Amino acid sequence: MSTERIDAAMLSRMFLAGAANLAAHKEYINELNVFPVPDGDTGTNMTMTVTSAASEVSALERPTFETLSKAMSSGSLRGARGNSGVILSQLLRGFSKTIASVEHIDAPVVAESFKRAVETAYKAVMKPKEGTILTVARCVAERAESLVGETDDLVVFGEEIIKTAEETLDKTPDLLPVLKEAGVVDSGGQGLLEFLRGCYDVVLGKKIDYSAIETGSLGAGIVKISEETKAEITFGYCTEFIIVLDETLGDDEIREFKTYLNGMGDSIVFVPDDDFVKVHIHTNNPGSVLQKALEKGSLSKIKIDNMREEHQEKLFKDSLKLAAEQKALEEKEKSEEEISSEHKEVGFVAVCAGAGLESILKDLGVDVVISGGQTMNPSTDDILKAVEKVDADTVYILPNNSNIILAANQAAELAPDKDVVVIPTKTVPQGISAMINYLPDLSAQENTECMIESINEIKTAEVTYAVRDTTIDGVSVSENDYMAIGDGKILGAGKDIDEVVLDMLEKIIDEDSEILTIYYGEDVDEEAAGHIRTLAEERYEDIDIEIYEGGQPVYYYIISVE
Repeated sequence: MSTERIDAAMLSRMFLAGAANLAAHKEYINELNVFPVPDGDTGTNMTMTVTSAASEVSALERPTFETLSKAMSSGSLRGARGNSGVILSQLLRGFSKTIASVEHIDAPVVAESFKRAVETAYKAVMKPKEGTILTVARCVAERAESLVGETDDLVVFGEEIIKTAEETLDKTPDLLPVLKEAGVVDSGGQGLLEFLRGCYDVVLGKKIDYSAIETGSLGAGIVKISEETKAEITFGYCTEFIIVLDETLGDDEIREFKTYLNGMGDSIVFVPDDDFVKVHIHTNNPGSVLQKALEKGSLSKIKIDNMREEHQEKLFKDSLKLAAEQKALEEKEKSEEEISSEHKEVGFVAVCAGAGLESILKDLGVDVVISGGQTMNPSTDDILKAVEKVDADTVYILPNNSNIILAANQAAELAPDKDVVVIPTKTVPQGISAMINYLPDLSAQENTECMIESINEIKTAEVTYAVRDTTIDGVSVSENDYMAIGDGKILGAGKDIDEVVLDMLEKIIDEDSEILTIYYGEDVDEEAAGHIRTLAEERYEDIDIEIYEGGQPVYYYIISVE
């Protein structure tokens, strides 16, 4: 089989197949979270980003390269969620610029479009990091460029592209130490690989199952899993373990072991070090995999989960969660209809999750609050629509989450007829501080500088629970431990939430600290929150302590110090 040219109709099928394969692997990609917190969302964000574009692509009855490029670019840009989704949308944007005016796609066009895709994505990120989706994309583009002149066969071309993506992804833990310590590869890079694999399946002439993107979201009510749905989970046991090596594995041994694992299942993570190997695989024969691993050394931290049972439970929980979200959305849309239509010079849009936090932001002058945050990143289009609702010449956006800043920036670029300013708030307390420090008498430039300066004076930490065992920054964490996180680090972990909070406070409070603010979440009652306040008051007599009901999900406490 040989293919030297791709027409618009074939590219359309390739894009939809890439979206479907990404959607089919989104939960596995979500699991590749460096921190073991219950908010892994890279797979979900990338899937929703590309699915937004897929809906526009699938609506084209007779696609041309011009219409296809517009659908891929505009759909992904507006649907982009999270940093990984925004980067993916920028890759598609750059790719689309190249193919918009071609008559067909051949090897040189592939190479040029990949090169432009990478250039566009790198420009969109202020401080690009290696060991991420950007690295995988760049190495793929470089390999594509080197292949021009070697082969015109896109089957061979694609095989080399996929191979390069796989090899680069395997190296991401060596480029980002935090990945190696956590025993995972980069989740965004994994998402890009799954998308490329789906595209390549069409080049190979494989039959594609598009159900992952055709199904859409769960409907309201209780969803029962069928035997047919269970059968879709090809490999039923999620198997994780660490091999404490008898001897360091050589390159040939590593290749042999990975070949064996590829024959036993999918969703494979294999991270070798001098003394140990971290293994993750979805397989139907976990016993055989463990037996093979014993040939290399002793086993530690073995975990085997039945994914079919977990999938059924997850569908049930997802249906209940969606019903609650739909109800909240209806109530929110109703309240937003009451937004004053009076034109003003300055308006504000903020992102947060939790009725208490939303109320605080609105009391401070925020016009529209987008419900979102961890586990639920709003899209570029969500933010853009919120900006459009505010009848003001200048609109400030407070993302209040580091994973939403890129989407906010993208919305600002797309917003017509308004001056949109993104204040890069990474936490809700930073957003609250920015609002407090806004002064109507100052110019937009002066206020921007003042608000940014204020967020740099806020320290924020959050308390949640661990979803798996790990060791990061020298802190050992066990599954279901309470865990405090702040400034990209684990600040404490343990079985007693009071001890975890106090341990965390020791790390973020210093002699210059004056105010401690505690926002308690939806899973914490007023009495428990009051007890935390009392413990803090006893230990820090010279600090003013404030406590509010935030109502946020996932995080028991959000705590700020200034």
